[in-house]
Amino acid sequence: MYTITTGGSGTDSHQSSRFRSRARSGGSSRPASSGRSFSSSPRSGGYSSRSRFSRGGGKTAAPFNAKRSFKKDYIDENLFVNKQVTVAEAIDYKPSNTFSDFNVAPQLLANLIAKGLNNPSPVQDQAIPVAIEGKDVIGIASTGTGKTAAFLIPLINKLVADNNHKILILTPTRELALQVEAEFMAFTRGMKLFSVACVGGAPIMRQIKELELGVHAVIGTPGRVKDLVERGKIKLSYFNSVVLDEADRMLDMGFIDDMRTILSQMPQSKQSLFFSATFSREIKALCSDFMNDPVTVSIKTRDTASSVSQDVVRAGTDAEKLEALHEILLRPEAKKVLIFREMKRHTDKLAEELTARGFKALALHGDMHNRERERAVKALTTGRVQVVIATDVAARGIDIPDISLVINYDIPNNYETYIHRIGRTGRGTKLGFALTFVPNKEYGRRG
Repeated sequence: MYTITTGGSGTDSHQSSRFRSRARSGGSSRPASSGRSFSSSPRSGGYSSRSRFSRGGGKTAAPFNAKRSFKKDYIDENLFVNKQVTVAEAIDYKPSNTFSDFNVAPQLLANLIAKGLNNPSPVQDQAIPVAIEGKDVIGIASTGTGKTAAFLIPLINKLVADNNHKILILTPTRELALQVEAEFMAFTRGMKLFSVACVGGAPIMRQIKELELGVHAVIGTPGRVKDLVERGKIKLSYFNSVVLDEADRMLDMGFIDDMRTILSQMPQSKQSLFFSATFSREIKALCSDFMNDPVTVSIKTRDTASSVSQDVVRAGTDAEKLEALHEILLRPEAKKVLIFREMKRHTDKLAEELTARGFKALALHGDMHNRERERAVKALTTGRVQVVIATDVAARGIDIPDISLVINYDIPNNYETYIHRIGRTGRGTKLGFALTFVPNKEYGRRG
């Protein structure tokens, strides 16, 4: 194993996805199914040959926010305060390559140019050449560094060279899976390459139908993918490449057993691309068990806390908190606000209370349907609402540009979660703002 270390930043785009017609790839269409049986050969997708959809045979993973006991770490209130911030200077990174230097397929290159991708970001510049050679890659890079294109470009290039090749991409959340699939569709426009997002909260029968029609890429969350494997609808032995995107977040959400189960059923000769913001002991163990002599690409980024102005808001009762929040949302910097709450029911309640007070607000949590979650993200992205109130799980993987203010209405479980929350603002070279509600000292002594 050897390491490439560099510095820099980039961007990932966010797009929505929907159940598509057969004409989604440059006007081409897939043959209609006979409704009797489906081939399980690699050329047809490597999936089940059953003629009826199975309802049993698998258990979905318990959701992260099921009834479990989570212990909160003590966090010193001083860590929520940082007023000495400045707008960070852009990191001057000069890529060693252009996208045309990667010798990718002409249509793929044309699609990249059409999307405005000219010079690769640091993680793309370092990871793509290694991945195109077929080597395993460990990418230490956070959201916003361009990692989606860093693994999609070399894998799509492999699909062009071998139409029987299959790739599996695992992500921690539905939103990120749909975002990755939207990028896949944009990069493969007119190339007759097909994908399916296999995520919870969306109709599984539609996903099964897509799988049986035949796809080149399965992009999904570990729980739903494992469910489809157990139903016999995904044959992991046919997959030649696998991506773990935001592996550390999947560990945080309790997917470690599902990830190991899925990886253990794939061929040993597969190409593995693991991307993670941190390189914990558990991630190292996964790499050791399921990768072959990987190359590590580490992208140095500035400390999130240094670019975000942080302060606390003291309030005792729930009524005092709500009144304080009302006043905060009237401030000039509260143009595009992301509020974090711990419980799903609390996000709904707060959204209702703010709406009753005249604010445009929506909730975002795991019990919502995909279309509702997409609507909330899009509404804040486009400015149709001022506020989205989200749980930590629902907010993982979403990419909303230009968040002006993050509010921790509930104190997070640990400091790492706090950093992840406030990292939604102050991105790139912009200054961000974050406020955390804490009990006032007198109320805390009484309580």
